[in-house]
Amino acid sequence: MDPVIIVGAGPVGLTLALALARQEVPSVVLDEGPGKDEQRLARTVVLGEDTTALIERLTGFPLSAAGLRWAGWRSMRRKQVMREVTFGTEGAGDTAGAGAQGLGGAGGTGHGFGDTGGAAPDPDGAELPAPLHIAQHVLTAALRTAIAGERLVKIAVNSRLDAVEQETSGITAHTRGPNGTWWRGSYLIGCDGPRSTVRKLLDIRFPGRTAVERHAVAALRTELPWPGEALLHRMPPWRTSGPSAGEVSGRPLADGVWRLDWLLPPGKDLVTPDLLVARVRETLAGWSGGSTPPYELLDTGVHTVHHRLARRWRVGRVFLAGDAAHLLGALGTHGLDEGLRDADNLAWKLALAWHHGPHEALLNSYQAERRAIIAARLRAADQALPVLRGGGGLRSYVPGSARGHDALLADGHLGRGPLGAPGAYADSPLAPPYAEAEAAVGTPPGAPVVDVRVTAEDGSFVPLRERLGRGVLLVVLIAPGTGVWERKHWVTAGIMPRLAAAVTALPHSAELLVAESYPAAAAHTVLLIRPDGHLVTALSGVRPADLYAAAEATLGGPARTEAAAGRS
Repeated sequence: MDPVIIVGAGPVGLTLALALARQEVPSVVLDEGPGKDEQRLARTVVLGEDTTALIERLTGFPLSAAGLRWAGWRSMRRKQVMREVTFGTEGAGDTAGAGAQGLGGAGGTGHGFGDTGGAAPDPDGAELPAPLHIAQHVLTAALRTAIAGERLVKIAVNSRLDAVEQETSGITAHTRGPNGTWWRGSYLIGCDGPRSTVRKLLDIRFPGRTAVERHAVAALRTELPWPGEALLHRMPPWRTSGPSAGEVSGRPLADGVWRLDWLLPPGKDLVTPDLLVARVRETLAGWSGGSTPPYELLDTGVHTVHHRLARRWRVGRVFLAGDAAHLLGALGTHGLDEGLRDADNLAWKLALAWHHGPHEALLNSYQAERRAIIAARLRAADQALPVLRGGGGLRSYVPGSARGHDALLADGHLGRGPLGAPGAYADSPLAPPYAEAEAAVGTPPGAPVVDVRVTAEDGSFVPLRERLGRGVLLVVLIAPGTGVWERKHWVTAGIMPRLAAAVTALPHSAELLVAESYPAAAAHTVLLIRPDGHLVTALSGVRPADLYAAAEATLGGPARTEAAAGRS
């Protein structure tokens, strides 16, 4: 069968190519550039726990060694009231404290925060791993290095797409450039960014809002009073470098580098080098007690945030992913995170279709699931923006409202809440029918599973996330006490033989794992997990018929007919 054609060699396209290769699907990546990425320290990405694990699983590269996990989060306001979030070690939950003491004298910017209050656990009891902040070119380099040793991925450099033709049996793409030629593929995925040629060739509308926000950006090396902590200052008191909405954020990178972002006022006013240097100096002085510490300016830029959502993400054998399908990024939402989740969602579905033949319900579910998640994220941002950016109004009269808004904004930056947390496919067309044996656990159906330790079939103890991305379903039995015994002592005891037989009989390959515990799960609960790590269902005990029905639904149902492709 012909390889999958991936248009675009950014992080999303490269991630998709590697994800397909891990499931024995070949691909050709059409890269319109020379195969190298410009090194820009002002162009960075923030990755959540799930997307960091995805990249590390695919590349074998420890991203944390090249990026930085924030040691904490500080949110400051004009009146010097501060909210602090610190991150626990080894994935522990977050703690939060708040203090209302001034930073200095009236109008001052002293660096003593005073008492920040007692630490308290997260009210939801949820773990809050620190986000990972990394330069985008470092991320892309890790992906390219992994692909260099991958026999199933071919990168065609200096190849710009200019035509696509598709029929029932496959797809043909033409590229122009020094080695312009025709490419034959089974499917084609447009990962070619906001100005996607694939989207334009398919005449797919891309409605939304332009220039929702603009930020001036600077990457610099310096020392600040809070090493390793991310900073958000709402309406700081200095602001002498011109009109501004006032908000400034600082995100630490590895090697003592910081990325600073200033929210610019509406309009298209030119950000001059002199203005940017003035912002750098006054911000560093404000955070350091009045005098500007030594710094080395490494890179600058202007980041413009757009909100757009493609009308369709699939037309026949052509799909869109990443910035070609959606643009978001205001309020700290992680745009690349969502692009990587697109790739993770699509890879196992394409792999199943590539190996076993098209299953239209399964392939159509990519658009249904991913587009719904992005639409909800954009709606949340559009609802929050007028409140957070408008100033005045109820914020001036309602006690505590500013603190609540700060928490909402911080949640977006931290990758949690409606503005940042990974979405759940609660209304997925792949959701199984209701079964009386369903059991409630700490993860709702459709949401990403918690990364607990499991015993694999070879008897080794591994993180659950290490078993994802191989195109197989995962069945996890919760069996307290098994962790202290070798697998050979209990693999043939109790309910294990019956469960193993049920797993073998499923309509798709599955791996049986055992965990001592899972949040809010009772003993003998059985979890069914998709290849991309989202929970299908939790069942009380061994229920072969219910387990089979849930697995069948996850694959798009029993029918495997070549229907009219892409109707949605």
